[in-house]
Amino acid sequence: MQPLEIVLYGVLVHELDTTLRRKLAVPADIVKFKENAPRAALAAAFAEANVVIALSYRDMPAAPRLRLLQAPGAGLDQIALDQVPQQAFVCNAYGHHVAGAEYAVLGMLAWSHDLIEAHESFRSGSWRMSGRCGAPLHQELSGKTVGILGYGPIGEKTAELAKAFGTRVIACNRTVRPSAHVDRMYPLTQLHEFLGECDFVVVSIALAPQTVDLIDAKAFAAMKPGAVIVNVARGAVINEDALYHALAQRRIAGGVIDAWYRYPTPDDLTVPPSKHPFHELPNVIMTPHSSIWTQGMIERRWDEIARNIEAIARGETPSNIVRRPVTQGSNPAG
Repeated sequence: MQPLEIVLYGVLVHELDTTLRRKLAVPADIVKFKENAPRAALAAAFAEANVVIALSYRDMPAAPRLRLLQAPGAGLDQIALDQVPQQAFVCNAYGHHVAGAEYAVLGMLAWSHDLIEAHESFRSGSWRMSGRCGAPLHQELSGKTVGILGYGPIGEKTAELAKAFGTRVIACNRTVRPSAHVDRMYPLTQLHEFLGECDFVVVSIALAPQTVDLIDAKAFAAMKPGAVIVNVARGAVINEDALYHALAQRRIAGGVIDAWYRYPTPDDLTVPPSKHPFHELPNVIMTPHSSIWTQGMIERRWDEIARNIEAIARGETPSNIVRRPVTQGSNPAG
């Protein structure tokens, strides 16, 4: 079997060549590039590439031998499908459901028990958050209604974990289907009714044209004043202005936000995550899109990627297909 020519492109995959080599059971020549790689070197590699693993694919060099464009995650919003060579499969990868769900539950628990405020206050030398000193009572997650917007892998795992804490779990999804972990499931057409039931809203829905700004000012108006929103999806699912104003004006109680509106470049890690100063709001727990960045996720996800590469090497069909090779008269998604 001839070695496959594999290109790893971008910061998210650049340092994972050793992980891929460890998992692959077929011969492969692997080269890697960061986003600022010289165009000539990138073009030479793409000219020979059978497989490209990249989060972003726009205005890339010609890849006449490409058989698989593998996204290293579930999202494809940075991939221009019409620019991917027609003879190639386009696939994505998962494996992030455990980490995303654990983060969502962690956020709800931290909020309920005032964990961040107690930690920061006590480190600064004050006992004011102690029950021995007359501190306000904490809440408990048990007994709350947890609403999950988007019942994919993260949403389903979140429901399973949240249920174990004694919560009532409801979900809102494009497809209404039974689940052992959900007490009631709403269609997206009943989004506002769903939101009005929730003490916590976990946003785990995929970003697509129909979900951009899905949570807008009207959606926030439908929520309970004591509701907390947890975003482990993409920033654009929640309207940026509406989120800031709902939190700043205390239209809802708070937020645990991991997905944002602006992102850094390899050369500047200080880019603010929004045009609004979320960091000045005391009712926000904010993290830098790190919720799923775990060793377990990497192992599961790159197992999937390795299996897809091995399928291509054997002339078989890979998994998690977003677009099949396009031939005249064919249906790319069929």
